[in-house]
Amino acid sequence: MTVLNHPDGDCRIEPLNGSLKRVTVQPTNPNLFVSRRSIVTSYPVGLIRDILAIKGPGYVCDEIARDEDPNYVRFALETDLSAYLSAQQFAGKRILDFGCGSGASTMVLSRLYPDAEIVGIELDPKLLSIAKARARHYGFPEERLLLSPDGSEVPPGIGSFDCVLMSAVFEHLLPAERQIVLPKLWSLVVPGGYLFLNQTPHRFTPVETHTTGLPLINYLPDAVTHWAACRFSRRLGRDESWATLLRKGIRGGTEYEVQRILRKASASYEPVLLPPTGNGLRDRIDLWAVASMNSRLPALKRVLKLTYKTIKFATGLTLVPSLSLAIQKRPVAGPSRDR
Repeated sequence: MTVLNHPDGDCRIEPLNGSLKRVTVQPTNPNLFVSRRSIVTSYPVGLIRDILAIKGPGYVCDEIARDEDPNYVRFALETDLSAYLSAQQFAGKRILDFGCGSGASTMVLSRLYPDAEIVGIELDPKLLSIAKARARHYGFPEERLLLSPDGSEVPPGIGSFDCVLMSAVFEHLLPAERQIVLPKLWSLVVPGGYLFLNQTPHRFTPVETHTTGLPLINYLPDAVTHWAACRFSRRLGRDESWATLLRKGIRGGTEYEVQRILRKASASYEPVLLPPTGNGLRDRIDLWAVASMNSRLPALKRVLKLTYKTIKFATGLTLVPSLSLAIQKRPVAGPSRDR
């Protein structure tokens, strides 16, 4: 057995059959939030050590699961993307994984669409170092994993893309960054191409599950939300700033916010919100229900689905806990209004 030490806890690695290992976290910090305590993995010890050093014992198993657990990132990406386009439609395309983090989503995309060119961009050099370690593990080209110059820029000369994916990214952009980053990404999408935005919490759901786990704070003013989050959430420290909470994703988004920003970005192209019609789906409520089928409390999920359908019937609004959007870049009919 190999034991990796960290100030907040030990990471025990027990060899199993073949190349498999069982990773188990034993916290020494009683206040440490541990997302997942154990996982069986094929990762080499060096890669596990790299993840532990950067993500800490609270998230080392979760980070491994994001790549290797088929019911985690892979299930979410495959469910969301296949609701809008078939796998054949991605063949030969350039796909940008914007905000690729530690590279789990990029590696998953490369397995889902082996005939596509996947490029990942990440702002945090520490997370990108994990992504590149993963790339070496899988034989993925490291040169396709790029460091973003800053939070509102993309690396120069990266070209255009048939698809741009923001997976669990939009909520982590600060309000001012959203106004800058989205138009820049939109400019990289070829006419007729797609911007995908998924795994982003809806701004106005009753329970803020992403950052705090607290109910009703999505409806409170920022100052009150800040106080309540630091006071009552076990996931946060008492002295975290509002800017830090925004960066962690405490304020989600809406489809209307995204479309509004894109419409302001260019008058020559219309951001068309597509309905999910693949796999027999009828709307984004059906998509949410399928995407959450692996979650706990299935009976509650059925009740929520009926509630969301009722709200949509009565108001026309699609209110689901998380966004899964596909927006096509279509030329505006008639003369361009760009100045």
